[in-house]
Amino acid sequence: MGHLDHATFGWLTPVLSYAMACIGAALGLRCTVRALDATGRSRRNWLLTAASAIGTGIWTMHFVAMLGFGVTGTDIRYDVPLTLLSLVMAMAVVGVGVFAVGYGRDRVRSLLIGGLTTGVGVASMHYLGMAALRLHGQVRYDPLLVGLSVLIAVVAATAALWAALNIHAPVAVAVASLVMGAAVTSMHYTGMFAVRIDVVPSGAPLPGAMLMQFIFPLAVGLGSYLFITSAFVALTPTASERAAYASAGRLAEPDERAVDVAPPGFRTAGASSTPTT
Repeated sequence: MGHLDHATFGWLTPVLSYAMACIGAALGLRCTVRALDATGRSRRNWLLTAASAIGTGIWTMHFVAMLGFGVTGTDIRYDVPLTLLSLVMAMAVVGVGVFAVGYGRDRVRSLLIGGLTTGVGVASMHYLGMAALRLHGQVRYDPLLVGLSVLIAVVAATAALWAALNIHAPVAVAVASLVMGAAVTSMHYTGMFAVRIDVVPSGAPLPGAMLMQFIFPLAVGLGSYLFITSAFVALTPTASERAAYASAGRLAEPDERAVDVAPPGFRTAGASSTPTT
């Protein structure tokens, strides 16, 4: 069995992957909170943004962590179509869970369905991304650790959706994002520790793309998307802020319906009520 190294660059890739998971979670939670305060098309758009943010954050976390993954005795390549499919799956399945919470009338039922769907989707994204590996050898998994990783994903997703429904304060959302980021990262490394690889030495070229040729540029692009979207969400006023601005605007406007009822010969605005002669 080949020796697996999950941190060939030391703590760099685990820390970066955790940061990406936290950013995606924070952005997704903020967008979900905005969606619950909105209606119609605005709610749908916020939920779509939340799904793309969480899905992108999870996918980027996974492949940033994979930058530090190495196997003694074989090179590693990635199947491009399967890798892209794992990204689409992450966003699509997270979208199902987010929309279940955003439009569900029974909150408990919606939370359970959304958490289960999103958690299984996150785990599916992880193992589909692992199926994209191309190396000289055979990949096996420890069933117990695989089951544990799926359980962690479901619990993390349910907790994140619960936070979106019940926590609105920015500081509380930030704390919830740190917790969710830790849970998602733990799910990833639990799944990675389940991996067993039987290396078969070979000089034949491997199909697929190298990590730095394809995955790294895509991860950088998606990370940039998360940062830009975070700035957009931070600068967009909430529904309560818009209502406060509108109320302040109405108070500042002069009342054009007011009628001057002062009798002839009397001064009006700002003057004394003494009649002129």
